[in-house]
Amino acid sequence: MQIKQAVKLSNQLSGVSESAQLDVELMLCHLLDKPGSYLFTWPEKELDPKIVEQLAVMIDRRLKGEPVAHIIGMRGFWDFDLEVSPHTLIPRPDTEVVVEKALQLCTKKHARITDLGTGTGAIALALAYENPEWTVVASDFVPEAVQLAERNRARLQLGNVEVIQGSWLEPHHGHYDMIVSNPPYIDPEDPHLAQGDVRFEPLSALTAEDHGMADIKHICEQARSYLVPGGHLLFEHGYDQGPVCRALLDSLGYTEIGTQRDYGDNERVTFALWPGSTCA
Repeated sequence: MQIKQAVKLSNQLSGVSESAQLDVELMLCHLLDKPGSYLFTWPEKELDPKIVEQLAVMIDRRLKGEPVAHIIGMRGFWDFDLEVSPHTLIPRPDTEVVVEKALQLCTKKHARITDLGTGTGAIALALAYENPEWTVVASDFVPEAVQLAERNRARLQLGNVEVIQGSWLEPHHGHYDMIVSNPPYIDPEDPHLAQGDVRFEPLSALTAEDHGMADIKHICEQARSYLVPGGHLLFEHGYDQGPVCRALLDSLGYTEIGTQRDYGDNERVTFALWPGSTCA
């Protein structure tokens, strides 16, 4: 079978995926260990029968709804690829907005940053990648997530990142110039949890009580004791949670509160400055 014929197998996925051809191209690139340009440069190249067999197995898994990222074990984020697993969320493009806003807000050359609930390490690693002189601490409650983030850190050779285990700010010491997070923010009753890729992701990383606000409230309250005066807090949230997040931060004494929209023009990342010293 030629590469161009293999790509056409995406027709099998047309009823399952809105990006069927891209899904198959990603699988092929993974199996061939080649970039996407290879498929278009050599469309008539004959594939090894073993590759065709492996592709068929992958397509079958995708037909059952399994995310491509889990099938190939990797997902692109920022300027690199990250290993993923069913123990963590799959990094999504909109989360890059967290990274972009963090880079805008913190202009210190030698900043101390933490990423709470780091999962694959996506946010922490992107910030450390862009600022080699920053010290970044990535934490997660799930042991498997900590191990995964550490593997990604080691593979990217980012020596300015430390990965630790613990619930939110509980394992942290000292103060930070910035606290970032992509916490669980979906209401447990949200019907979208039964649709698409999220069916294969851990509910603990997706849902929170109090209509999705429980973990956000906890982080906002506790962060006051861990931010330096003039330090920033920013976090990802649901498309309709911007107003309640801004009101929450205002009630807790934060200032310079705002919300950044994602690539779909939805309110996605809310940020604020902590003006005080430490909170009792």
